[in-house]
Amino acid sequence: MGRRILNDALRTIVNAEKRGKASVELKPVSTVMSSFLRIMKEKDSIRHQTLTSLGCCGDVILLLYDYFAHLTYESAPLCYIKNYQVHDPHRVGRITVDLQGRVNDCKALTYRQDLKAKEIDQYTERTLPTRQWGYVVVTTPDGILDHEEAIKRNVGGQVLGFFY
Repeated sequence: MGRRILNDALRTIVNAEKRGKASVELKPVSTVMSSFLRIMKEKDSIRHQTLTSLGCCGDVILLLYDYFAHLTYESAPLCYIKNYQVHDPHRVGRITVDLQGRVNDCKALTYRQDLKAKEIDQYTERTLPTRQWGYVVVTTPDGILDHEEAIKRNVGGQVLGFFY
């Protein structure tokens, strides 16, 4: 049942995003779920943005320094979720998540696939739609990390799930 808790919570988030809800309530609470939500809150949804997609993104401010030389831009961090609050974590509890409408899909794996540090990049290419969007969440001996941090620390572990 422990693996289904995270899967049910992530599917609830995706369904609320598709309906356009501003917030969602998740029950019951687990520490893995709160760690997964922490990573979703910290990571921005646009890491590498090309100049062709700048026109359609409202949060990007273009700064034109020289018309012929360079086109640069600054972007505010576009997180996947705004905030989350854990209410009464010592009992069954609940988590309220404030949504931003940026989650396209997120899933938890019920079979927890083992990955070595060398295999994380291949798994990420196979799972995520592009290299620019999304994160794979891995539980490692150093804690629950996203795939980029796990590659930096050169640690492997079990895949919890992914989001983009």
